[in-house]
Amino acid sequence: MKKIINSALFIVYVGMFFVSCSDTDTQDENPDNNQSFYKEVLSDLALNVITETYRSLNAQALTLQNAVDAMSVGDENALTTAKVAWQQTRAPWEQSEGFLYGPVDTEGIDPAIDSWPVDVNAINNILNSGNPITQSLLESNNEARGFHTLEYFLWGLEGTKPASALTNRELEYLKAAAANLQSKTEELYSGWLVSQGNFAGNFINAGNTGSIYASQKSALQEIAEGLSIIADEVANGKIEEPLNGNNGSAKPEAEESRFSNNSKLDFANNIRSIQNIYLGNYAGNVNNGLSAIVSENDSSLDVEIENLITDAINTIEAIPGTFTEAIINNREAVAQAQQKVRALQTLLDSKLLPLMSGL
Repeated sequence: MKKIINSALFIVYVGMFFVSCSDTDTQDENPDNNQSFYKEVLSDLALNVITETYRSLNAQALTLQNAVDAMSVGDENALTTAKVAWQQTRAPWEQSEGFLYGPVDTEGIDPAIDSWPVDVNAINNILNSGNPITQSLLESNNEARGFHTLEYFLWGLEGTKPASALTNRELEYLKAAAANLQSKTEELYSGWLVSQGNFAGNFINAGNTGSIYASQKSALQEIAEGLSIIADEVANGKIEEPLNGNNGSAKPEAEESRFSNNSKLDFANNIRSIQNIYLGNYAGNVNNGLSAIVSENDSSLDVEIENLITDAINTIEAIPGTFTEAIINNREAVAQAQQKVRALQTLLDSKLLPLMSGL
């Protein structure tokens, strides 16, 4: 009986040994599999979403520059064309605000492109100076160049400026500002291109020598944090200040893109920047995004994030009329949109970021 027990124990031990070896082998394989998987996600996001968004931005900025160059005093058709080009350039920029790291930050491109509010006094000083208005002249004041300076000239303070009200001096300013904007978008795009600045390589090669990211996890955390940051900015800055900035009442002058009435689309596109990174998709091209990682770890969370992103976009777009009108006449609808964006931020902070930290 003793020998039988010993034999049985031996068999159990041998079995446990092989199970243990099998588990160890599996564990040894997982890191390599994960590294390959994470590299695929990071590469898709860096090349097919972020770099492609900046490619679109630069292409549209060139179209805008050409449209502005074609303007003349009194030509309403040319003014309309320039306005459309401004809006089409604005879209990829707003869809890039979920990833404001890299050259857009380190090279000071964000404030050069998108400072708000415009500095009307500085603009008037430039107009009245008598000096030639050039790109280099505009470099000294971010609040007197970029999207909102162009918007100010194209639409006017009340959003109804006709082409006949433009002066030759304002056209000179517009052309310099459009050229400056395009040069900044080109710098941004070049900064990410693998063949040029190759900031994308930091994500593709995360964890390896030459990347600023010590690990793939730290690169993925950077990406996830970017989504939370823009959700916070939309809910607690872009919506909150014009909605409640006057001691709990509307403060229309705090609204971004109010000259063009483009604010609702701006906000929706900001949330689309979250959607593009999360799903890994841009301009109809389907790639791997953060969703690919989340769904592997928590499929219910993946569905929850996707649904809340969609809800936030739809609720913003459902705000009646212009945002300027809505913060006065449809405050409940604006507050509801804000609530959806805040809920998205809370979900990203409470569940997505911890998941990425625990990889």
